[in-house]
Amino acid sequence: MWRTRAAAACVICRSLANSSYGIKRKSALQNLHLVSRSIHHPYYPSSKFQRPPLRISIKLFSSLNRLPLRKTKLLNVKHGYQFHRNFWLARLASRLLKVRYLILGSAVGGGYTAKKTYDQWKDMMPDLNEYKWIVPDFVWELDEHIDFEKLIKALPDADDLAKLLPDFDKIGESFTSLKGFFSPGYNLVSEVIGASDLLLLLGSPGETAFRATDQGYDNDKQFKKISDKEKIDQLQEELLRTQLKYQRMLERLEKENKELRKLVLQRDDKGIHQRKLKKSLIDMYSEVLDILSDYDASYNTQDHLPRVVVVGDQSAGKTSVLEMIAQARIFPRGSGEMMTRSPVKVTLSEGPHHVALFKDSSREFDLTKEEDLAALRNEIEIRMRNSVKEGCTVSTETISLSVKGPGLQRMVLVDLPGVISTVTSGMAPDTKETIFSISKAYMQNPNAIILCIQDGSVDAERSIVTDLVSQMDPQGKRTIFVLTKVDLAEKNVASPSRIQQIIEGKLFPMKALGYFAVVTGKGNSSESIESIKEYEEEFFQNSKLLKTCMLKAHQVTTKNLSLAVSDCFWKMVRESVEQQADAFKATRFNLETEWKNNYPRLRELDRNELFEKAKNEILDEVISLTQVTPKHWEEILQKTLWERVSTHVIENIYLPAAQTMNSGTFNTTVDIKLKQWTDKQLPNKAVEVAWETLQEEFSRFMTEPKGKEHDDIFDKLKQAVKEESIKRHKWNERAEDSLRVIQHNALEDRSISDKQQWDAAIHFMEETLQSRLKDTESVIEDMVGPDWKKRWLYWIGRTKEQNIRNETKNELEKLIKCSEEHAAYLANDEVTTVRKNLEARGVTVDPCLIKDTWHQIYRRYFLKTALNHCNLCRRGFYYYQRHFVDSELECNDIVLFWRIQRMLAITANTLRQQLTNTEVRRLEKNVKEVLEDFAEDNEKKVKLLTGKRVQLAEDLKKVREIQEKLEAFIEALHQEK
Repeated sequence: MWRTRAAAACVICRSLANSSYGIKRKSALQNLHLVSRSIHHPYYPSSKFQRPPLRISIKLFSSLNRLPLRKTKLLNVKHGYQFHRNFWLARLASRLLKVRYLILGSAVGGGYTAKKTYDQWKDMMPDLNEYKWIVPDFVWELDEHIDFEKLIKALPDADDLAKLLPDFDKIGESFTSLKGFFSPGYNLVSEVIGASDLLLLLGSPGETAFRATDQGYDNDKQFKKISDKEKIDQLQEELLRTQLKYQRMLERLEKENKELRKLVLQRDDKGIHQRKLKKSLIDMYSEVLDILSDYDASYNTQDHLPRVVVVGDQSAGKTSVLEMIAQARIFPRGSGEMMTRSPVKVTLSEGPHHVALFKDSSREFDLTKEEDLAALRNEIEIRMRNSVKEGCTVSTETISLSVKGPGLQRMVLVDLPGVISTVTSGMAPDTKETIFSISKAYMQNPNAIILCIQDGSVDAERSIVTDLVSQMDPQGKRTIFVLTKVDLAEKNVASPSRIQQIIEGKLFPMKALGYFAVVTGKGNSSESIESIKEYEEEFFQNSKLLKTCMLKAHQVTTKNLSLAVSDCFWKMVRESVEQQADAFKATRFNLETEWKNNYPRLRELDRNELFEKAKNEILDEVISLTQVTPKHWEEILQKTLWERVSTHVIENIYLPAAQTMNSGTFNTTVDIKLKQWTDKQLPNKAVEVAWETLQEEFSRFMTEPKGKEHDDIFDKLKQAVKEESIKRHKWNERAEDSLRVIQHNALEDRSISDKQQWDAAIHFMEETLQSRLKDTESVIEDMVGPDWKKRWLYWIGRTKEQNIRNETKNELEKLIKCSEEHAAYLANDEVTTVRKNLEARGVTVDPCLIKDTWHQIYRRYFLKTALNHCNLCRRGFYYYQRHFVDSELECNDIVLFWRIQRMLAITANTLRQQLTNTEVRRLEKNVKEVLEDFAEDNEKKVKLLTGKRVQLAEDLKKVREIQEKLEAFIEALHQEK
């Protein structure tokens, strides 16, 4: 209103000034400035600036009847000197009074007329408040953040701008030369600026009416003829056409910008080998999240760093939305079945080429090639299935993937398994609870952005995820709601206003920062991202939801969703990252203090460093096997081998041969049985003994304490390495063949060269027989019970069975005394005689018990007889040299034991050579392989290297690494600002 009044007053003032005060005067002061002359000599203006006669008429409107006044004919006045000065003071006062009344009257009349015209236009224009959504919200909030009064005061005045005009001309000439390079974007911006009249529709009703007055009175009549409904329809159509026009313009501009950025990135990429490539900001942040995903602190330092958590019901379109944001079909797909079986962290960043790679792999998948896309989907599916443990359906292990490409919004998203309502066949019983726990674990992070995906093609009442999200974020301060499959929803939903209620946040109980509606394809898994984007744009251009203003333009398409999510993500990162860095700094101080108090003299070795230390100790202990003396090896081997084969020698060779009647039969029986034993059993037994001896020595070196230097933290690891190495080690197969020949030759030799060897054989035989006799006495004692001394001293008695066996033993001893040359086995008539004798004394006995007791009684008798024979053969070496000619003494059993003893010595020597020359080295090689396998198996290391010290060092290492990376990220973030 004040502009209208001022304009009217200004027009009247100019007309009066030009018509009434045009006079001609002379002045002698012509060298002064015009302003100076008008100030110092008002009656002597310069004759050099003479004005031509003016004839101006103004059509004024009365404030009473709106009729034009009569035209005022102005006089032709010549500019010159006024000679008449009579009553000049009175004439001047009257003219001034006349000017005052004219100005006041014109101002009042013009103001009233402008107000009436404004009211008419205001009543004629429709209410445009509902179309304010076309302009982003931040435009309406500019006055809150910008002080326009200070801005106006800070602008330069007219004189300063006049001084800068020559410089602006030069700048304009410079930009003219570059017009050809920027012509596409320049023309597009010009079109947008030229169409800025659309803002007329977005202003307040008063401002809109005021602008409309400049178009004349004829337009006023034309608008009055059109009904309000037609005007609204025309306005809506014009708005939609204009919106679509600018949308296409912006898309074309963004496409050109994308191509230019790609060229710039490719130009930078050419110098990647000439200079060290600096990590991008999002890659640095993703590394911090990867470390945090593996960090399990005992100090309750939770991970509160932001990431975008994608949650939704199964088959709601979570994966499709993520693929649209990543601009590639990178995830495995299935028809209704669960495909996302573990969390997948996707780091999006900008790059010259559209590629994807895993955190633990150097292979790049070219996302522009269908072969690489298929391979990537297959690799993700394999990793998911491998991460799922036996008996489970989903896994908590996170798969980390990076996607780079031109135009991608930088952010970190985590795709979670879809929430289910029912556990179907083939799933683990706890699948539903596991998915809920995984989702809650990610969403309980107070800085996590929850991207809640809801299927628009199903009833809203069937939604599960909305209740879960409302529990984790009841205020909706970090939730973004996405309605998918809007194309199907528009076809199937009877009431389109229901979709509007969802997008406005009035249908679901949850709250959100923003609501978006997207279309992620027609349901065909072979569709490309470009075709899906075209279909989405075409759908929303023709959708009634947008035409009827149920949806706003900034709430549709995955492109707008991606921009909004990225902005929210980085806003959250900037607000929380420094606080998290301070939290980890405090945690690091606590851990370092605890280490100094508990382990002041130990270095802070984490699990990997401890494993390397243990690895060196184990390899040193394996090498220690080569330092064992040959004598020690041979003594152990010979002793162990005889313990293993002595029973066979006594029971199957010596005792049967001793039952023969003469020396020829004895030697023949011995040779045959030794040959059979050597061919079938002896070499294998010898190799087993050697392998067991090697294991025992290896275990002794691995387990024996090293004094003060011994660290029991390695005991589990050493035991596991020992067991696995022994399990993998196999003796050389050709060793048995060579050993068989050596043993056969040793047993064939019967020539005892000197008396010392003869005495050694007798001593060996006596030790063996005494050991067997002792064992036999022990067996008999168990059979018959304690003797009378033990019964009286220890007050113990015999059982009924022991009494029967004792009576049987006494009867069998009488039988042996009667026949000292009795055979080793009882005849049937002898068994009957013994049984009847026992029955006569009132003892009922079974024949099998008689034979069993006889075996032990006769064995004791035979061993005692053999020991007496050894004493007789001590002086028999002389007769042996003469082959026992003309002598009743026969010592063939001494020769047998000498042959056995010599075979044991030769076998021990041969095995010792195989051990020291071959098997110890092969065992060392196996140990190295086992250690290498364990080094690559983190689960194995965590299982074998345990304890408070290990966990504390591990936490300290992780916290230091996280803090350092966070500080580097914060520094880079500040530099980007």
